[in-house]
Amino acid sequence: MSVRLIPAPISLEFSKLSDAKLEDYDREFHQLSDSDEDPISQWLKLAKARGETRDTDDVLLNLMVELHRKIDQLEMTIKGEKPKRVELDTAADIDSIGHDHFHIKEGAFETGCEYYGRVTMPVHPKRDVAVYFKAMDSSLAEIQRIHERDAKEWSSYLAARERVLIREAKQKKED
Repeated sequence: MSVRLIPAPISLEFSKLSDAKLEDYDREFHQLSDSDEDPISQWLKLAKARGETRDTDDVLLNLMVELHRKIDQLEMTIKGEKPKRVELDTAADIDSIGHDHFHIKEGAFETGCEYYGRVTMPVHPKRDVAVYFKAMDSSLAEIQRIHERDAKEWSSYLAARERVLIREAKQKKED
């Protein structure tokens, strides 16, 4: 089977699926997938539903919301609080991605095993994406389950990386 991958530097944390932690993984999967993870997101969603943001510049509104989140993060850091996340066993660097696959630099998977992981997406706003995946070999994985919104973001990031590579190739050709 041929898998098309594009170079993309992304961080990954993962653990092998186990019955003992499956409920914790599912809970975090749904929490990370919800856009209502924090109070400011809930407020924004309700304000949009009521039509209160109709006359507001979307870009400016999103930047203000992101600033609010940053202030919340700083407050948590000052207080020594950390977001509650499931403890995952292994960290790895993804070096390339495809629409349904990714490849890590150093083989750390057991072929055929299923895993739960968090991918730190380098997009704005920066956030973690929860994925369930299956190891095709020691370094190649196929995504089995990802939230719909996260899949769209994954595909958008993949397309953006492809555009960057095309521009770089054109520039090298011109030089």
